Amino acid sequence: MVMKNRGRVLLLLGILLVVIDQAVKVLVKTNMHLGESIPVLGNWFQLLFVENKGMAFGMAFGGVVGKYLLTLFRMVLFGVLCWWISKLLKRGNGAKASESPVPMGVLVGLTLITAGALGNIIDCLCYGLIFSESTYQTVATLGSYAPFMQGKVVDMFYFPLWTWPDWVPWLGGHIFFEPVFNFADSCVTVGAIYLILFHWKFFAKEG
Repeated sequence: MVMKNRGRVLLLLGILLVVIDQAVKVLVKTNMHLGESIPVLGNWFQLLFVENKGMAFGMAFGGVVGKYLLTLFRMVLFGVLCWWISKLLKRGNGAKASESPVPMGVLVGLTLITAGALGNIIDCLCYGLIFSESTYQTVATLGSYAPFMQGKVVDMFYFPLWTWPDWVPWLGGHIFFEPVFNFADSCVTVGAIYLILFHWKFFAKEG
């Protein structure tokens, strides 16, 4: 019963995170043109619509073939994470009753990472099939701009907090944090940092 209740909580959390991610992306995709910026907190926090063909935070990876490989990797990673969470949920139940249940915080952290992975997988798999191309002049509508698994990931969160003074070696003139990212990226990053900071002993014990 405890396993089922925790499983339901994690499933609902995962669904909620993916829904939020996709809702934000669809709103941006269908209401903003590429490069459009909406100030949220002055120049410190902006909604800046960009798309990337590859990895998180706008990094690219190997053209069309690289895109297929990256999407497949994300799908495999998502499957492994789902399997791992399911396995950890069984600790302390049934045949695994002799083992201590896994801390809920560990499961929540893994769920954040899993939901973030799925959020960007959806972009890659589906967006090219259901949306028209976004341009610097036009807003996307229903249509098609790329084949299956070749969709671009929608990014929008931009925090240009400050620009390094020119006298700072290598960094002078550059913005402190230049990448534009999305809610799914945030889920992965927050989940990973949370696990490292607060549950590293669990993973060290797992070996």
